[in-house]
Amino acid sequence: MGVPVSQMWTVATYAVRQRLAGRQRYPLVLMLEPLFRCNLACAGCGKIEYPSQVLKRHLSPEECFRAAEECGAPVVSIPGGEPLLHPQISEIVTGLIDRGKYVYLCTNGLLLRKKLGLFRPRRHLTFSVHLDGQREQHDLSVCREGVYDQAVEGIREAIRRGFRVTANTTLFDGAAPDRVRAFFDEVMGLGVEGITISPGYHYDKAPDQGRFLGKDATRELFRAILSDRKSGWRFNQSPLFLEFLMGLRDYACTPWGMPTYNLFGWQKPCYLLQDGYAKSFEELVCETDWRQYGTESGNPKCAHCMVHSGYEASAVRDTFGSLRGFRDTVRAALFSRRYRNRPDAGSNGSGKAGNPPTTAVNTEGRSRDPVKV
Repeated sequence: MGVPVSQMWTVATYAVRQRLAGRQRYPLVLMLEPLFRCNLACAGCGKIEYPSQVLKRHLSPEECFRAAEECGAPVVSIPGGEPLLHPQISEIVTGLIDRGKYVYLCTNGLLLRKKLGLFRPRRHLTFSVHLDGQREQHDLSVCREGVYDQAVEGIREAIRRGFRVTANTTLFDGAAPDRVRAFFDEVMGLGVEGITISPGYHYDKAPDQGRFLGKDATRELFRAILSDRKSGWRFNQSPLFLEFLMGLRDYACTPWGMPTYNLFGWQKPCYLLQDGYAKSFEELVCETDWRQYGTESGNPKCAHCMVHSGYEASAVRDTFGSLRGFRDTVRAALFSRRYRNRPDAGSNGSGKAGNPPTTAVNTEGRSRDPVKV
């Protein structure tokens, strides 16, 4: 796994405390959007579609700290927009770290080399650099040539200066499994700590609505990519979430596990859907009708979603919810290469994964039959 032991311990003890206290809905990661402004116009994102008066605004450091304290999650992810455009981003990051938070600053990498001097290497800070594939695929995804090379330069310089760096990869319809696997080799060769992966999911403001994967296509794609995986690949996320993406287990959506706070308040119900805003985190958790969301709800907006902001917290809850969940996590982390049914169809870039692994799962994400190692 590409997660430091200290961070795993912090998250684990936090989750166990919540369970012992009897809390059913608790956050693990705060998605903190301090601005929507960006220096790219990616086809799968719509943040810069907001009116100009909104794009000119940003959260103050005090607003960011208040949201982090109100939420209480041990990890804060700072997406955007492009966070490095925020005039006080270093103050925000430093203040969150001083409050004991592990911070993932998500960036497209264009400003990374220029802005590194605003920060110093710390155990609690990770630069999560957006890379959606090899050079051609990534530049196509972000709708601008040369972005991949600039991001890679930023990654190399950040690593050279001693910063923690991960690659953040979103996969869309048309991704070729073998090219993605080759990309994993390339990005791990840069020296990153790990890779975070997730399927792209329908976002109303996205300019290109034809890029998003359905649930069956997601499972086929991730089985083709992650079966017979290489020992050198490290993923900065829950091993059980990766099994979920492969169709090895099912989870109910827990959108409160990664709540979003931005210019408008606490976004209902999650990072991707916009069904209004709450004034406080307590209001978000207590007054949102969570039965209306998740694939099991019948809500058509949620029908094909398998994205990390809804389901990775579910996987982490499974890890610390029982001895069996913890055992499954350890096994998935140590024996990930047991998935050896690598499909031949993946080699032609079709995205077809052939037959799924033989392990059946129930709706709580636990295998009915043990996976054979």
